[in-house]
Amino acid sequence: MTVRPRFFIKTKDNLFFAVNSYYHPTSHYIAFLRYIPDMQGERCLDGVNYKKVGSDEAYNFIKENHPEYLFDWNVEDKKMMGVLKEDVVEILSPIEKLKEIVQSDDNNELFSKIRLLSSTFHEKCNISYDDMGVTGSTLLGLENNTSSDIDFIVFGKENHVKAIRLYSELKEDEYSVLDKIHGDYWKQVYCKRIKDDSMSLDEFIWYESRKNNRGLIRGTLFDILFTKNPEEISEMDEVNFKPLGKIRIKCKIVDDYESYDTPSTYYVSNVEIVDGPIVNIDKIVSYTHTYTGIVKNNEEVIASGVCEEVTHKDNTKTYNLIVGTTRESINEYIKLYENPLEKK
Repeated sequence: MTVRPRFFIKTKDNLFFAVNSYYHPTSHYIAFLRYIPDMQGERCLDGVNYKKVGSDEAYNFIKENHPEYLFDWNVEDKKMMGVLKEDVVEILSPIEKLKEIVQSDDNNELFSKIRLLSSTFHEKCNISYDDMGVTGSTLLGLENNTSSDIDFIVFGKENHVKAIRLYSELKEDEYSVLDKIHGDYWKQVYCKRIKDDSMSLDEFIWYESRKNNRGLIRGTLFDILFTKNPEEISEMDEVNFKPLGKIRIKCKIVDDYESYDTPSTYYVSNVEIVDGPIVNIDKIVSYTHTYTGIVKNNEEVIASGVCEEVTHKDNTKTYNLIVGTTRESINEYIKLYENPLEKK
């Protein structure tokens, strides 16, 4: 099995990690801790209570209990988080989980909505069930039937393009089961994604509405996530990454083809350094779902994050602006240079 982003890993200590990279060293799987056993946890699986953890709590837990899961790889002055391969007891596949739900006769409300969502893409876009999946708490069996969102994955670039194009059409159809986000749902999503003052609620709604990768199905929020199929994964060319400090730039987007991927990547030109190291930034790379697909080709944007020097196999160097150095992405963002709400 090719272990890809949004797969999950269960360890021998009942920890659940979310895979967040296509590339892994020989000893570990690059993944981030998401759920830990906790007697006070509100979700239960096989008699074990679990709680979901954020960035700080995840790192603190690993430092105290599994320091071997923080290790040196290819980023200077930064410990990578990942699971020792010898400690893995199960790799959970979103594809297999979706098939299990589709074939199940369990008619709980959440599973019924997942079946409806997947059948819509299968029937209207001809996307195979081998190219769709479900991740997050549902993949682990820790979902809440009434409050969990649906983290839906479409595998393969062409399939994902077809899926978000279909949703962009169906959300405008009053008879469709796929609806646009509205009302109090917007504040719920905003509070989950934005943890600083980098974007107002009204701005967030404007950007999210045109991305077409998040909606509602019978009152439940869903995401249309993207992960590459194995044949789309290129050989890793980068051998070393070196953070150079905070940076803010103004630039033009010239290639948004990989903007829904993990990480989201935007190639840029006409770069002006507003603050930070004076280097030639080639691309903006986002590790947070908030800034997936957020800007488009030929748009002028402002971006804030960390400047990263990348050394390639042929010893050449390029420079990235990284957004999402923490899950909360405080003071790290990508958005249009001119506020779209002020242009109306």
